[in-house]
Order: sequence, then C-alpha cells, then structure tokens
Amino acid sequence: MMKKRLKAKRRGKQAERASDGGGGDLWSHGYGRAAMERMMRIHRLIEDREYPNCTKMSVEFEVSVRTLKRDIEFMKDSLAMPIEFDVPKNGYYFRTPQPHFPRVPLTEKEIVGLFVAQKAIAQYQGTSLQPVLDSAFRKMTAQLDDNVRYSLGGLDEVLSIRPFAPGDAELETFEVLTRAVRERRAVRFVYRKHGQLNKVRKCVHPYHVAYVNNQWTLFARDPKAGEVVRKFVLVRLSKPELTAEKFVVSGKFDLNKELSGSLGVFKGKDDHEVVIDFDAWGADDVRGRRWHSSQELTELAGGRLRVKLRLNSLEEVERWVLGFGKHATVVGPEDLRRRLFRATEDLWQRYGGPMVMHDRR
Repeated sequence: MMKKRLKAKRRGKQAERASDGGGGDLWSHGYGRAAMERMMRIHRLIEDREYPNCTKMSVEFEVSVRTLKRDIEFMKDSLAMPIEFDVPKNGYYFRTPQPHFPRVPLTEKEIVGLFVAQKAIAQYQGTSLQPVLDSAFRKMTAQLDDNVRYSLGGLDEVLSIRPFAPGDAELETFEVLTRAVRERRAVRFVYRKHGQLNKVRKCVHPYHVAYVNNQWTLFARDPKAGEVVRKFVLVRLSKPELTAEKFVVSGKFDLNKELSGSLGVFKGKDDHEVVIDFDAWGADDVRGRRWHSSQELTELAGGRLRVKLRLNSLEEVERWVLGFGKHATVVGPEDLRRRLFRATEDLWQRYGGPMVMHDRR
C-alpha cells in the first residue's frame, strides 16, 4: 500500500512538472534529443489511434523492444501520459486525448535554426503558398514556451533573410503533384519548355518536388523517354490532373545523386573539369559559399581565387560565369572558353556594334 501511495505521489509531482511546460525535467532523466524525438513520434502514433506496439515500432524506429518499453514507461511515469494497452487491438492508446507532447527545451542553435525557417517562409509573402506555410509554422510553434518566443522576437533585430526572386507556384498545382508523389500515381499536365512558346501535354511518373535555384521543380520519369528522369519547372506547368495509373519506383530517389554533376538542375552526359579564376572583387562573392559538392577553392596572390568544379554539362556554368562579367576568367575547359567567346561576340554586336554606330549618328 505504501509503495502505491509513493508511486501515485511521484506521478502527481511529475504531472505538475510536465503540465507547467517543464521540458527541462526530461533532460534531468538523462534522455537525449534523439530519444525525445522518438517519443514524440510514439505520441503521434498513439494519438492518431494507430495502436502501435513495441514489436512493430522496433522495426520502424530501428531500436530494440526493450528500449521502446523504457520509452513507454518514461512517458507514463515521468510525463504523466495516460497510456494503456488494448489487448484485442494489440497496441497502445490514450485513455484521454493528448493532442500535445510536453514542451522540450531548445538550444540556442536550434532557436536560430527555427528563426531561419520562419524567415524562409517570409519569402513567399503575397504568393499562394504563404497562408499554408504560415499556418503550418504557427501549429509547429504553438507549444513553444515564452522564453523561446521571446528569443525568436529578439532575433528580428539581429538577423534578416532577403532571398532573390523566389519562385511562386499555384497551391493547387502543388497539392496535385505532392499527392501524386506520395501515392505513386501518374499525373498529366500541360508544359512549356524553357524559351519556347509552344505547349505540350505530358503524362509522367512523379518522383520528387524540390526547390532548386529559386524555382520549384518536379523530377519525374516520362514513360515515353525510358528511365531518364526529367525536370519540369512548376511556373511553366499548368492544368495538372491526377490519374488512376499507379507506378513503382525501383529504389529510393536521391536528389543529391541526381544532381551530383549539375550546377543547378540541368543534367548532361559529359565529364568536365571546370577551372575559373576570380579577381579580388569576384572572389569576395564566391568565397565562403557552397556552389557545388565537388568544388575546390584555391587562394591566389592579390586576393584572387581559383575554383575547380566537376560537372556533367556546361550550360549552367556558362550563365554563372557571365553573371560575374569581367571579374571571372575561365581557365578550362576550352569548350567553355569558346562558348563564352561566342556569347561576348553576340553581346558586342548588341551593345558595342550597331548601338554605338546608331548613337554616333
């Protein structure tokens, strides 16, 4: 009897600590953030009435059954969660709804990361995605304690993010494509290629949607084009329709692997070692940024910088170099040097030839 009273008293105190937002109590038990994240997932499974059990969760979470049993006991005893086991359904459930997991303290680095995420959402101000992203962020941060909220507000005076020309996409298009990716269903749409006026109808197997170079892009396989993964920029895509056709993806789609040889999204079949020298002015814009996973930076005399890249195409790097004007010099390959020579010839004809002659008249 005495043991039961002590246990009840202990649970009562723990419930008090959990209810007052005392996420710090979690850390006093020696639980790391990985364990907390695992328990948050367990909480969501139970709250969604999935009736999880330790055997099934051990496979999903890749931890032992013993570890999961310890997690459940911690959630019951230290977090005062009303968890029970339903024998007929062979899984855990809540006696009363538990919509929120007890607050977990954030480190200073994590608060900065949360602030950056908040500011990243701000770039969609005035677009169709803004209300959805704002709503999601509010729900995600609803359980933050006052200290974190104060910290986020204080960072407004310290940090800002001002992206250059973020891409917009219709919310309906977004919803259709992301659903098609999740459900592995073919999707039809009308598409216009870059720089072309004519539009064509497409029916593809969507693999992934990514934000690359300030543009939302769909990565999908066109069954008529074999196994090659194509890219479709969402702002040039219209009238998406979900079909009943299902498809199978062999292996997990890896975006980093897909774009490993690309400076942006264009994928070629060649292998180029690109070497570019930047003067001191251009070097300050290049240094300290990750332009490509293969990049090698070498400091040169006079504040200059040499950049080496391993790419499978030259289309995007040509535009990149042109953006630096006289501050970048291509050392190799020769094919890229010829491309830039032709481009500068065209520019001279446009700005230095006929225009100058016209002005002199």
